[in-house]
Amino acid sequence: MDRNTGASPFYSPLESASPDQAANAKLARLRGIVALAFDGCREFRGRMEAAGLGPDDVATFEDFARIPVLPKKRLMELQDGGRGLDALLARGISGLRRIYQSPGPIYDPEGPGPDYWGFAEAFAAAGFTAGDLVQMTFSYHLTPAGLMLEEPLLELGCTVIPAGPGNTEAQIELLTKLPVTGFVGMTSYLDVIADKALARGLDLKKDFRLRVAFVAAERLPESLRKKVQEAFGMTIRQGYGTADVGCIAYECPELSGMHVTSRGYVEICEPGTGRPVPVGEVGEVVFTPFSTAYPLIRLATGDLSRLVAEPCACGRTSARLAGILGRVDDTAKVKGQFIYPSQAAEVAQGFPCITAWQIVVSNPGGKDAIEFMACCDGPGGPLDVERFTAAFQARLKLRPRVTVLPAGQGLPENAPRLVDRRGFD
Repeated sequence: MDRNTGASPFYSPLESASPDQAANAKLARLRGIVALAFDGCREFRGRMEAAGLGPDDVATFEDFARIPVLPKKRLMELQDGGRGLDALLARGISGLRRIYQSPGPIYDPEGPGPDYWGFAEAFAAAGFTAGDLVQMTFSYHLTPAGLMLEEPLLELGCTVIPAGPGNTEAQIELLTKLPVTGFVGMTSYLDVIADKALARGLDLKKDFRLRVAFVAAERLPESLRKKVQEAFGMTIRQGYGTADVGCIAYECPELSGMHVTSRGYVEICEPGTGRPVPVGEVGEVVFTPFSTAYPLIRLATGDLSRLVAEPCACGRTSARLAGILGRVDDTAKVKGQFIYPSQAAEVAQGFPCITAWQIVVSNPGGKDAIEFMACCDGPGGPLDVERFTAAFQARLKLRPRVTVLPAGQGLPENAPRLVDRRGFD
């Protein structure tokens, strides 16, 4: 990503560029990525040719919107367990630094260069600065989150503690024994840390030095943000992105939505057609990163949002997303992981006594929870709840609470496989 030099308060020059300057710069980058991907990526060339398009046909944003979208769920099929990954890469495996694996499985290639995933702009907007000691609580194993969010911190001059997830007692020791000023992870986990620290008799403001947190991978209720901010006397800002493309948008000090990143092009489109909708209307977030290694052009994320075009008091001129307003399909994101009912069905098939089931997602007290409700009047019962729970967790990376419905209390015939009852007020 291009970086400001000199006295500018913003990380990227495009953050404060005029709308025309930003649009011209992004269109030039898009045209370059389209030409490169057409030459080097069999998947993209096939998508373009099926639409009767070539690189020279993409001269405006309107032309770009004619390119068929790439649904995120299609990535699993295209990658074919990793065997088809090369068709999505512009320069082959040799052009990569790392390959991660996300649940699905979906493989996440990382191209060359510092801050490949583009989160430095977001961290700077959140308030991280050179000299901050930051505790990173995202995983470093296979999934990209830990390193994805560590590298931008190093770019800003921060020092990082690669703590990873879990082991809360050790996390508290680090946070209180070392001068940790920044936290990266999930707000719900920071809340868990607060509860355990208070139970130990610690003072969250005197024994901790936390000043700023950058959170992601889960929905952030304002009630939870306020609770944790006040408890530690700190600032919490969130970012939005995916393991496939990195940063898409981020909050600034004004909390007026999430500014779209300068390291890619964000569209809000009609689900299913990929046609952009007018500013202010709700649609699917479609994102194109300016990546020359893994150019996922017009990736349809499945998330719903709308654009806010009014000026922001922070001085950034970019449009903003009005939060994530839901999902296009029947998936839900819980504790950083997508729940796919098809994967839950695979698990349920291994237990013949389960004749009907439903996953219910809720967030009591602002903490996400999942419940697997099962009708178990088939052969081979009763349900071995412990074995089923372990199988579910192994496949979906989340541990459910299993409820076996009493005999005679079934689910409606057309009950959805997944119900999201979370409130985010």
